Amino acid sequence: MPKLLMFAGSARTASTNKKLAALAADIARQSGVEATLIDLKDFEMPIYNGDIEAETGLPENAKRLKQLFVDHDGLFIASPEYNSSISPLLTNALDWISRPHTENEPPLWAYRGKVAALGSVAPGALGGLRGLVPLRMMLGNIGVTVVPNQVAVSNGFSAFDDAGALDNDQQSQMLKDTIDQLILTARAMSGLVQKDERNAA
Repeated sequence: MPKLLMFAGSARTASTNKKLAALAADIARQSGVEATLIDLKDFEMPIYNGDIEAETGLPENAKRLKQLFVDHDGLFIASPEYNSSISPLLTNALDWISRPHTENEPPLWAYRGKVAALGSVAPGALGGLRGLVPLRMMLGNIGVTVVPNQVAVSNGFSAFDDAGALDNDQQSQMLKDTIDQLILTARAMSGLVQKDERNAA
């Protein structure tokens, strides 16, 4: 079974997108998949600056986060909408780990062969849907396969019950369908990668 990495593009303690990422991890584990839930708050990094990279290399937290990406087959990103786009925190994390830090490292090593699913929670009626468009485009441009299914949870401040589940059955089903598609795609891609490696050998 594939290994999945789940996180939100928010550092706020009470973030509703963190709740969505945690719920996605629970759903994946119920399907028998190993899911790692992380908090980007634990990976503080400076704003990406080429001078910093040239002088000191990647920050240690960027290396740690990058290794987590490498070690997992798929990603679920709960991305808050910031002015119809993605959060600076998420952009900065994705930018840093796109950079090489070892000799002969393949380009965009952390993203090679990865599949991602997207979700968002927002207080408005669209549920952060507009912010998923640039994120989907960015990930596709750096070689990540993004599954078609996604979930956008509207009325976010009242969307979760006390146990952390979604109150709305339709939204709950959208999340489950998205995670199911992520798992199936990650399994298929992992098999293809292994087959390609055997053929290359």
